[in-house]
Amino acid sequence: MQYSQKVLDHFMHPHNVGKMENPDATATEGSPACGDQVTVYLKVDEEKKTIDDISFLSYGCASNIATASIITDLAKGKTLDEAKAITWKDAMEALDGLPPVKVHCSVLAADTLQTAISNYEIAHGLKEVPNFGKDTIVEELKKIIYPQVGEDIVTLKMVKYVGFTDGEVLIDMNMQSFDTWRENVAEEIREHLEKYPEVKHIQINFP
Repeated sequence: MQYSQKVLDHFMHPHNVGKMENPDATATEGSPACGDQVTVYLKVDEEKKTIDDISFLSYGCASNIATASIITDLAKGKTLDEAKAITWKDAMEALDGLPPVKVHCSVLAADTLQTAISNYEIAHGLKEVPNFGKDTIVEELKKIIYPQVGEDIVTLKMVKYVGFTDGEVLIDMNMQSFDTWRENVAEEIREHLEKYPEVKHIQINFP
């Protein structure tokens, strides 16, 4: 697998790595059972609303470590609003690209950063806990990358229908039986949605 020099540099010598003592906010996304997990720690200047310090712990491949490293570089010193604008594409571009099958690592790193910021804002009364619903599900599906091309399944119109009623999630997918990535995508969908206590059951239908 071909990695850029920047990916290799951040993998071999990651920045801002390590558990932070007494952080103002933390977030953990992913699962070691599925291969990748990232934890992000924040120290925030309460008056200026800037990220004064940030660190991470990572479990996974070279891309996972490198993207977590670069996302902390991009966020350090930024205001919360500026950091909220950082996307997985920003991380990928800062690393001079990733192989399509590894793009999901940049999504995981960016997602963990955004969750840490959200946790800080909720804890400090800057935002309310969002209501879980269909829109939440769609936003989570936008974080799931189709490995063959490195783009999300919503943009690629692989999601035909999303429903949510009484804890039951129903997702109709437009992926044919010969698609070798179907099970991988289904597993990612479950991983992204099972973390929500409102979700009791997930049904994913394929043609």
